[in-house]
Amino acid sequence: MDPLNPRRAALVMLAQRLGQAVVVAVLVSTLGFLMMRALPGDVAFRIAAGRYGYDMVTAAAADAVRTELQIDRPILVALGHWWRELAHVNLGTSMVSGEPVTTLIAHQLGSTLQLAGLAMGLALAIGPALGFAAGRRAGGRFDDGLRAGAVAIRAVPPFMLGLLLVMLFSVQIGALPAAADGEPGSLVLPAVTLAVGLIASSSRVARDAMWAVSRSPFFLFARTKGLTDGDALWRHGLRNAAVPVVAYVGVQLVYLIEGVVVVESLFAWPGIGHALVHAIFERDVPMIQGTVLVMALGFVLLNTLVDVACLAIDPRRRAA
Repeated sequence: MDPLNPRRAALVMLAQRLGQAVVVAVLVSTLGFLMMRALPGDVAFRIAAGRYGYDMVTAAAADAVRTELQIDRPILVALGHWWRELAHVNLGTSMVSGEPVTTLIAHQLGSTLQLAGLAMGLALAIGPALGFAAGRRAGGRFDDGLRAGAVAIRAVPPFMLGLLLVMLFSVQIGALPAAADGEPGSLVLPAVTLAVGLIASSSRVARDAMWAVSRSPFFLFARTKGLTDGDALWRHGLRNAAVPVVAYVGVQLVYLIEGVVVVESLFAWPGIGHALVHAIFERDVPMIQGTVLVMALGFVLLNTLVDVACLAIDPRRRAA
């Protein structure tokens, strides 16, 4: 097998990631089920409250829900039923709304992808560019200012940053809506809240990568051949510096998925993270399991795409 064949190397990696996805699906869904069963409180009462409202729920309604959904089944019986349904790619129905979980998640996932895609696009458009500029002139004022700004931004939790943006742009200036109300600008503040932290992280990674590349032997040799700084950067610098930046995107995905839950709840954005919080409060176990499963598999998929991109950029990884 040709070790430098990008297609074959990508196929091998995809096969490995497919096996990981199966393991992740079983482990994550099982852990989610066990954690929900371990939570205190009356599950039937919470589900009835989600259906009828806390002011309208009664003991009789909770007992009816308990009988209908067979909540008191032994844990191993319920878990075995979930595994059988998962093997048939059936996530079940919501205990609160009665709708198929796949239908609900498909609707919510579109909103989350819209938010996360815009945030990641802003981060990749701004962060690496700032980092590459700072790395080319490491030790200068711009580099020092970028480093200080990145540290300060990363120290602010996403919910605090979101509140500050709401206070500034919604309350004081009145330029943008504070919550998802269907207006075109309602996506701006949640996307910026997610993107700012990603910009700070990616800029530092890009700065260090460019600093290392600009002092590498192959880059210095390109300069001795008579290439200008711009030509050497374009032909030899950007591609090599992009490898660690692309690889770090996989690490940033954890921050992105974690931030989606917080930011969607803060801005009432109708995405999968916002739905997960409501499902936990309502003890909607099928919805929780399906949502967590989709988020975990999405993380595996995105990491796979990052690995394939690294294979395409760096032939050394294909040889390894």
